[in-house]
Amino acid sequence: MPALPAPGYPDDVRARLETDAKAIVARYPGSRSALLPLLHLVQAEEGHVTRTGMQFCADVLGLTTAEVTAVATFYTMYRRKPSGDYQVGVCTNTLCAVMGGDAIFETLQEHLGVANNGTTDDGKITLEHIECNAACDFAPVVMVNWEFFDNQTPDSAKQLVDDLRAGAQVSPTRGAPLCTFKETARILAGFPDEREGAVEASGSAGPASLIGLRLAKGETPPARVVHPRGEARDTQPPHDPSPGEHLSSHDAPQDTSASDPDHPAGPTAEEGE
Repeated sequence: MPALPAPGYPDDVRARLETDAKAIVARYPGSRSALLPLLHLVQAEEGHVTRTGMQFCADVLGLTTAEVTAVATFYTMYRRKPSGDYQVGVCTNTLCAVMGGDAIFETLQEHLGVANNGTTDDGKITLEHIECNAACDFAPVVMVNWEFFDNQTPDSAKQLVDDLRAGAQVSPTRGAPLCTFKETARILAGFPDEREGAVEASGSAGPASLIGLRLAKGETPPARVVHPRGEARDTQPPHDPSPGEHLSSHDAPQDTSASDPDHPAGPTAEEGE
């Protein structure tokens, strides 16, 4: 059966949202470009993107609800069902997973009693795994409403969610002070964060992330010799390598199954032998 038309916002809510929507649309030369921040705006109103919110966006921009729905369902930052005041995202991409992200995620699922994208009964926490938080040099990383909590462990992550549920003040490792998901959504819609000190708060990538930038700007790191595997490490400080020294262990000759009959894999046979 076709879905019934989405109910509208109450008149006072719609009037307030229309004022904000006009400010958002005015930023763009084409009104359709305002769809992403408008979706954040309606998410700030209800905590997730409802059919009413999508209908509002369609009305403001002169789009069909199908066009708005296609965008709202594509981006994972838009929630399609009620969620918690704090979105706790655990990075389970390669580096964070290896460094302990998988263990953190499994621990939090058991500790909170929810599955991926599940929300606790008190409505405080929604837990999700995230593919990448773009902070590999601080792995494993947890994000709460898109603020960084770096170098986490299963125990520290449990303490973090317990503090959030208890209403204790929680400070991100770097970046702006933590706020609720609805407040975060309004900031993402492009409205200023008026909390004292929020704009001045900042964070940056770590040394491992910035080394490429430093090299691009012309900085020259000190030369360093990496000895082939199996050789004793030199206790001398780094020095400029001589022509006979290998700059990388990967450049050293290696015994392989193709060149070493005694290799466990055996010599490489010709095709058909």
